[in-house]
Amino acid sequence: MSHGHHHDHGSRRRLGFVLALTCFFLAVEVVAGLLTGSLSLLADAGHMLTDVAGLVLALAAMKFAERRPSPRRTYGYHRVEILAALTNALVLAAVAGYILAEAWERFRSPHPVASVPVIVVAAVGLVVNLVGAAFLHGGSQASLNVRGVYNETLADAVSSVGVIVGAAVITATGWLWVDPLVAVAIALFVLPRTWSLVREGVHVLLEGTPPEVDLAALRAAMEAVAGVRAVHDLHVWTLTSGIHALSAHAVLLEGAAHGAVLHALRERVVDGFPISHVTVQLEERCCGDHSHA
Repeated sequence: MSHGHHHDHGSRRRLGFVLALTCFFLAVEVVAGLLTGSLSLLADAGHMLTDVAGLVLALAAMKFAERRPSPRRTYGYHRVEILAALTNALVLAAVAGYILAEAWERFRSPHPVASVPVIVVAAVGLVVNLVGAAFLHGGSQASLNVRGVYNETLADAVSSVGVIVGAAVITATGWLWVDPLVAVAIALFVLPRTWSLVREGVHVLLEGTPPEVDLAALRAAMEAVAGVRAVHDLHVWTLTSGIHALSAHAVLLEGAAHGAVLHALRERVVDGFPISHVTVQLEERCCGDHSHA
């Protein structure tokens, strides 16, 4: 087994363990939120749902990356992760919308909250998040997927602290409006991630240029290769998270060796930019419509 596969297997085991732990406590938190009447606990469960979604997406990305391309799907199943991310975003938006609408109703007509059980459940949730974060910490430097879930788990631990503090205030003062206030804070904490998922997913589906690729710098680097006169019809797009593709036309100087130039272009792109799929058409003179690139 290669070193890379070893890391991938270890990351998958970490993600799988934390997913099982998080799913179990998510169910506990939903039931507890309904029984105690705590909207903040339900909101925290909604935030924990973002952890579950992130874990599922990370594991799906690893699994689908193993599938070989076929004549029917020449790029394989990479886009499944993007479709799943957009679905996840819609679910999170619906959850946040429900929490905000319910919070508005509870500000107008406060509901009783069994604050002591809420503190107990939220405290257990905090422990679950900290255990998950500790388990993921070792792989967070080796895998972007694991790092993203690790950060989400830490963020959820902060939400659990908010629920504990809110329930403690209710216990001490009887201020029932604190519960929907904490719920609103957690829902608003989730919404930026939701918007980010939608924005990034749509950008990928529209085959936009990856934000980490400077197209002007890329063109300049390709045109600096010996034997290249100009580069046109340059396009860079994302297949899935971290996997980018390029296609371009390169006009050669007279007498340039096609094979050597093609090899140099590929090396310049792959070594200098986060692009793994490179397709370049070599031309003796500029041809085709390149008004858009």
